Amino acid sequence: MHHAASIPRPDRSGVRPTVERAPGTVVVTGAAGFIGSHLCERLLADGYDVVGVDNFSTFYNRTRKEDNLRTARRSRRFRLHEADLMTADLDAILDGACGIFHLAARAGVRDSWGDTFAIYTRDNVGATQRLLEALRRNPVPAVFASSSSVYGDAPRLPVKESDPLAPSSPYGLTKLATEHLARIYVKEYGLNVVSLRYFTVFGPRQRPDMAFTRFLSAALAGEPIRIFGDGRQTRDFTYVSDVVDATVRALRGPAGAVYNIGGGTPASLEEVLLHIAQAVGASLHVEPRPRALGDVAHTWADTTRARDELGWSAQVSLEDGLGAQLEWLRDALPVLAAA
Repeated sequence: MHHAASIPRPDRSGVRPTVERAPGTVVVTGAAGFIGSHLCERLLADGYDVVGVDNFSTFYNRTRKEDNLRTARRSRRFRLHEADLMTADLDAILDGACGIFHLAARAGVRDSWGDTFAIYTRDNVGATQRLLEALRRNPVPAVFASSSSVYGDAPRLPVKESDPLAPSSPYGLTKLATEHLARIYVKEYGLNVVSLRYFTVFGPRQRPDMAFTRFLSAALAGEPIRIFGDGRQTRDFTYVSDVVDATVRALRGPAGAVYNIGGGTPASLEEVLLHIAQAVGASLHVEPRPRALGDVAHTWADTTRARDELGWSAQVSLEDGLGAQLEWLRDALPVLAAA
């Protein structure tokens, strides 16, 4: 993976079509989220009409999600349905669409234990099953967002799509269940669904509970950075524009395919903190905490299949992506404070 000369950043000037005639209408669930909002902008820039769906769940503040959609909403080719996939009229939402990207989910490993698991089963498994039933009636190509969490603590690295799946958290279990549901519907009903296993996505608009947003916010404020574990755990960090590019390409992937989508160069939390210290120009006060339940020691994606079948590879380095996220965070601090 090479350092990108320039990093795709949120377009503040509005989204303009790159073709005179839209190639069709696509649906994005989870449109107001971190990855979903970037995906909407990319699809609009590619000339699509985009129907966004989001329930504005209380997982984090609505102000942030509204801000995520600011650029997409400048386009006349973007429409938003505020709807819950468990109760929405999915046939009406899919009417006239030529594809759907299903990113809506209850995220987060650490919050998936205990009584909140019922929310994960409802929003991840139940909503996905209901969408698959709608796709039976409205058969269009679909891309489903899965997670590296389906692997758990993999016995060998980098992991391939064919390696054993043994989630270490209830969240990972629900993502594996959605993959299995998709596989069943592909087999029995001939649906065209591709599943993508995202590996630790970062960049502008990253959720407030995710590590880089917490680390960078604390570093900018001169506050202690709390990490879970000893800092030697590694992750295959993947920049959001690379994830979006893979997601768009996957709409034309073969039915039933599953792809790892990872940055390709794992780094430890210790290395990340060194990059952050250099980026903010200050020493950091790190407070280690016990390892969190469900956190795995290492992740690393073998992305050979995505390269060979989708022509995709990650383009943005950890250092460049961290710089872009830091730049966004400086601008977004007033919004974050309000949220």
